[in-house]
Amino acid sequence: MNDAVSRTGRVERTTKESTVSVELDLDGSGRVEVDTSVPFYDHMLHSLGTHAAFDMTVRASGDIHIDAHHTVEDTAIVLGQALRQALGYKTGIRRFGDAWIPMDETLAHAAVDVSGRPYCVLTGEPEQYNTFTVGDNYPFVLNRHVFESLAFHAGINLHARVIHGRDPHHITEAQYKAIARALRAAVEPDPRFAATVPSTKGTL
Repeated sequence: MNDAVSRTGRVERTTKESTVSVELDLDGSGRVEVDTSVPFYDHMLHSLGTHAAFDMTVRASGDIHIDAHHTVEDTAIVLGQALRQALGYKTGIRRFGDAWIPMDETLAHAAVDVSGRPYCVLTGEPEQYNTFTVGDNYPFVLNRHVFESLAFHAGINLHARVIHGRDPHHITEAQYKAIARALRAAVEPDPRFAATVPSTKGTL
């Protein structure tokens, strides 16, 4: 478990479908290196790390000759595990965060509670894009798998919603950026809780 001095996480996971490694520093400056062999996913994870102000290195390889699903979902699992590891005891964090992100015609909102109780609610994505593949490599329906896997394995309560939008690229990117900004706010040190956990229970 990490203390407040070093809020970092490093997780590796290998299955018959993928090999994933993630290194994460919550107190970074948005330095991100990503290579999952799924170009649009790389773009989204780069946006996530940049706008969360995390230093983040993600390496993944998998059976993308079959489908991007395994590699994308498994990467989200490992990212969630690294985030949970980096949070440690969660002493002195703000705990809650939310963000509104406009991207051209799209508006997305995300709210996060670093509660230790995993839950994910995703609403507002236009159903007509459920069969659409962004950039010919990232199926739009993977958004739900990514956000649910991240929330469950990080132990966070995550709500993300699309208020409106018509471009699946913009819709996806606005959600990733909203989640990033919400996470940034939630994991930031709060000087008023410097030596305590922000919970009436005394633990998160």
